[in-house]
Amino acid sequence: MSVEVTGADLRADMLRASQVHQLAERVAACLVSGEEILAGFRDIQLLQWESPAGRAYRNTVALQAAALRRCLESLTEARVAVERHGQETLVADCSYPGRF
Repeated sequence: MSVEVTGADLRADMLRASQVHQLAERVAACLVSGEEILAGFRDIQLLQWESPAGRAYRNTVALQAAALRRCLESLTEARVAVERHGQETLVADCSYPGRF
């Protein structure tokens, strides 16, 4: 018994693969934005404020930068997972039983 692929099935499969690809692009864009923010934190940390308030501000920025770095690491892992899922989705959608 072979499975016939209809145009509707193929369109649905391609739409699903496209949506996963778009999600991967959005995650990558978030990574770029996060890296830009992290660069801004680095600039703030390089400022030479000598007042106690300035030092406290730099310390707070350093804590926020560390938290953002951890988030970006998780986001990088998420991007890899989404890209892998996208590839697997495309392969799975193109692999129909009974087809060679």
